[in-house]
Amino acid sequence: MHPAPLALLLLVAWVPYLRLEQVLVQRGSSGWKVFRYTYLTLVLWNLFVTYWVSYSTVGGGVTAVVLNALLMCLPTMAFYHTKRLAGPVLGYISLPIYWIAFEQLHLHWDFTWPWLTLGNGFAQANQLIQWYEYTGFLGGSLWIWVVNILVFKALFGLGSKTESSAPAAPLRRWAAPLLATVLPIGLSLLVGSTYQEKGKPVEVLVIQPNVDPFQEKFEGTANFISYDEQLTRLIQLTEKQLSPQTRLVLWPETALDEPYWEANFESYPKVQRVRQFLSMHPGLELITGVTSVVAYPSKETASETARFRDDLGYYDFFNTAVHFPSATGRAGFYHKSRLVPGVEGVPNWVKAATIDLGGTAGGLGSQKERTVYRMAAADSTLRVAPVICYESVYGDFVNQYIQNGATLIGIITNDGWWSDSPGHNQHLQYATLRAIETRRDIARSANTGISAFIDQKGRIQTQTGWWIQAGRRYTVRLNEELTFYVRHGELLGPGMQVLAVLLLLGTLIRGLNRRFAGQPAAAEQAVARAL
Repeated sequence: MHPAPLALLLLVAWVPYLRLEQVLVQRGSSGWKVFRYTYLTLVLWNLFVTYWVSYSTVGGGVTAVVLNALLMCLPTMAFYHTKRLAGPVLGYISLPIYWIAFEQLHLHWDFTWPWLTLGNGFAQANQLIQWYEYTGFLGGSLWIWVVNILVFKALFGLGSKTESSAPAAPLRRWAAPLLATVLPIGLSLLVGSTYQEKGKPVEVLVIQPNVDPFQEKFEGTANFISYDEQLTRLIQLTEKQLSPQTRLVLWPETALDEPYWEANFESYPKVQRVRQFLSMHPGLELITGVTSVVAYPSKETASETARFRDDLGYYDFFNTAVHFPSATGRAGFYHKSRLVPGVEGVPNWVKAATIDLGGTAGGLGSQKERTVYRMAAADSTLRVAPVICYESVYGDFVNQYIQNGATLIGIITNDGWWSDSPGHNQHLQYATLRAIETRRDIARSANTGISAFIDQKGRIQTQTGWWIQAGRRYTVRLNEELTFYVRHGELLGPGMQVLAVLLLLGTLIRGLNRRFAGQPAAAEQAVARAL
């Protein structure tokens, strides 16, 4: 994530690595040596960009850097072997295919870690990528690789036998990389200048209570603030910022943290306090984060993530967004479904092994469908996507809310885990990509971090400071139109995965043919030496 024009450096950032790989190959280095240099390069990149993960957990930060860099070696080494076996031209064509196929995989498996998806790098320079409404953020990854390879070719050549040894005229040599750079930027500027904000206006309020997650928020921490006091802070901050026109308030992720059994939700005193507050403001609706619990009547009805205790039976913990449509309206629940690997999400095979050993711990539960909160008024166009924290990093995931009718994206999060580091800024900026992809306004409520409003062009219109108690009120627009990316979903990632499989199969067959074709010659040479 880089501000413009610094973000443009992404278009040449891979050239040094491509040159390194080329020189190693020209010197006859082994594949193992190429791997070592590749892995070192990727470790340094992961370390410099995501070191802040260690502010939350040192072990998690180290693991993320070491393992993610290792996984990134899959597409880069696949490129190396394809180039070696199928030639430079097909090899360099394969690189963006393998890379984006890997990024797509990294968005959808148990240890998902999309933080370094290349297309995210333009999040703070979104005037350059207004065409994400057609391609999604993986389109940015493709753009980066295409320009890098073309610049590399202009500087050093691909090493193809068909390339002329005589240097091409500068204009001819640089025409392709210049066009590949300028045309997408020009298209983006055109789209951005002609796009008009759409939808009915409505006033929304986001609250940032700023409760330190390390020292104050959770029971047992050094300076724990009681849950009653935390709720009082939320209500007081909301009262100070409300206007008669405010229709919706967002409180952050786990704003009400002590576990609430959903079956008995209305019996909790704090829930009654919330309803009392809403009764003083007719027409006001609230979305807040809670920690909720759901019980299952039997093992057969329990989910895969369910825990078990003798006194409670089978049950699930959820990171939940609750919608209060009014002082008396029935509360709606949405369970966070893109979980942070290792912290909230535990792979099924790990959980199964734990249960087999007699344990009771497991990851958080989730749900399959994306819930959209429809406001109480029958004719209201205010339909909110309750996106919880980590979920906002996934473009195709957020798309599902919009396909289900959402006209506003409401993000609730707690970014205080990463202290004063680039983490909370990156998380905020990535949300701007979701605004462009879907052309939806975004209201973002952070416990700690930065709360903000983002318009349909991905521009941050107003935001709080970091690590302060605050609220922000803004009039959003409720767009009901669907972008190409929302209507058709993620096409680029799955398409590249199909191409990657075909390339790998073709490369494997070519390698086997070369190996077996060489065996008769090797046998003849052995016989000749024997004679």
